[in-house]
Amino acid sequence: MPPVVTISQVPSLIGTELGLSSWMEMPQSRIDAFANVTEDHQFIHVDPEAAADTPFGGTIAHGFLTLSMLSKMHAECVPRIKEQVLGVNYGFNRLRFMNPVPSGARIRGRFELADARQRGAALMVLTLDVTIEIEGARKPALTASWLTLSQFDPARSAAEDV
Repeated sequence: MPPVVTISQVPSLIGTELGLSSWMEMPQSRIDAFANVTEDHQFIHVDPEAAADTPFGGTIAHGFLTLSMLSKMHAECVPRIKEQVLGVNYGFNRLRFMNPVPSGARIRGRFELADARQRGAALMVLTLDVTIEIEGARKPALTASWLTLSQFDPARSAAEDV
């Protein structure tokens, strides 16, 4: 379970690593399920025989599947903000798919708080520099600047302290 911080502690975390997730497997069954949900059945993802004849040497995870794993990784290792009542994905400033994730590989996420900007009394935009690493690979699967929008209730902290 990730630690809990208060909203007043967030600015002091800028520039620090917030967390490193555990390794997650990317088996062919997950890749196939993602292909079915998104209707993206390109052979490099779902046909091991045909994909073996490509520079990848086998099937690879969809880039968007790899990206989608950020949510689970975030929930696992990034500190929860005590006063937060809602957090939503706000988008990306930058996203690069740098290395394909082979079927069967393991990946993990690394999170650094790059910025935290107040937006009115009850909102904050958090910018996370994220990297998804591939076990045993020198180059990461992806790097991104991920924005989340958090809504806060300052009374929540005071009420929980009573």
